[in-house]
Amino acid sequence: MRPLLLLPEMLTFGGGLMVLVAGSFLPRQRQWWARIAAATTLVGVIVIAAIAIAAPDQTAFEGAFVLDTATAVARVSAAVGALVVLAIAGDEIQGAARESDTYALVLFSTTGILVLAGTSDLLVLAAGFLLASVPLYGLIGLLRSAPAAEATMKTYLIGALFSITLLLGISVLYGLSGVTRYDQLAAGLRGAPGAAVATGVVAVLAGLMFEAGGVPAHFWVPDAAEAANGVAAVFLTTVPKIGALVALYRLATGLPHSVAWPLLIAVFALMSMTLGNLAAYGQRDPRRLLGWSTVSQVGYLLVPVAAAGRSQLALASLLFYLVAYTITNSAAFAVSTALPDRRDLNTYQGAARAQPWLAGALVVALLGLVGTPPTAIFIGKLTTATAAWDGGQAWLAVAVFANSLLSLFYYLRWIVPLFQKADGAEDFAPKAWSTGTAVILGGLSLGLGIAAGPLWDVLAAAPTR
Repeated sequence: MRPLLLLPEMLTFGGGLMVLVAGSFLPRQRQWWARIAAATTLVGVIVIAAIAIAAPDQTAFEGAFVLDTATAVARVSAAVGALVVLAIAGDEIQGAARESDTYALVLFSTTGILVLAGTSDLLVLAAGFLLASVPLYGLIGLLRSAPAAEATMKTYLIGALFSITLLLGISVLYGLSGVTRYDQLAAGLRGAPGAAVATGVVAVLAGLMFEAGGVPAHFWVPDAAEAANGVAAVFLTTVPKIGALVALYRLATGLPHSVAWPLLIAVFALMSMTLGNLAAYGQRDPRRLLGWSTVSQVGYLLVPVAAAGRSQLALASLLFYLVAYTITNSAAFAVSTALPDRRDLNTYQGAARAQPWLAGALVVALLGLVGTPPTAIFIGKLTTATAAWDGGQAWLAVAVFANSLLSLFYYLRWIVPLFQKADGAEDFAPKAWSTGTAVILGGLSLGLGIAAGPLWDVLAAAPTR
């Protein structure tokens, strides 16, 4: 049956409902059962999606949803990112009053992200966007503090603005073309007024940038990363990017060439990577630094989207970078969650001597975010820059390398204190779940970078549309 092609999405949403209802009856000391249920659901999604990678491409609901390599990779990456969140939750919110609520919100948002990644219809895109976005507000606000309340309000207001922008763009494009399927847009918009088409395209792309966390909808990301608890920070800086960027790629391949959308996305990419790097320089809080780093990473991830349809490497490089970013960024945040009270870079002095494994994971993660070989993101940045060069945007490829070099200096501001001597270094007492998660993810980042060939072969064989 065609609806069963959406089994991972149905499992994720059903798991969220189950966790939400069951959590209402579980005593606080037994809320960990909800975490096991959520983790089991996500493992099931990973298994189903991994099997589907080798399956032939299919569509469901009259072409409104596509089952292809990009969908399968997005499912696996999003589920892995959510599993990392659950692992970190074992330290941070175990036994908390809102523990099961947190897991339910993570699963609901993940469902929307999966819908975003697989849809090829503007109306379904809007539904997925809202389902992915609304739970984020709740996740950020679960921490009862003034900064978290401010970050929640900022995220909500920006999210509402760009949700309206997205819906406006969809309305304009539908009104002009009479269709909502991506593959029918170019033909439907042929002969439409150029200014109106440009308005619709810009509005839709800008709306999706909220979910991606890049310019011009990036303002909420650093505040939320700093003010929210570690569980929410890891999730919101990692998993939503997967759905949003795959959705951007799919939509871009269906846009008419009468609108200079590659230039628009390239400008978004350049502004995101440059602004994110420059703003990260003055940060002292590790999580806020990673928040601005997230904005810059979105810029790199937008590069292959700008090359969509003009380079055979575009889709494969985007998917590989998303997998690498999910692992590497989660590792860095896991370290900050393992040491939640150290909210200044200098407080990490002596960590390499006191906690060598944790410090090693952080070094791998931060150098990975720079794009240092042999980490996985090095392969991602190299292939995305190559895709931009192949797509006739050599200046964007140069911007990738220039910004990568620029980012090295603020990541070093966190790495250097690890190896400095400091009194009280023996007071490091990291959280067990977060430490183990960080070490495993750091190893995966290295392993994926060293043995990238098999995964790249699978991704490179995928159709580019």
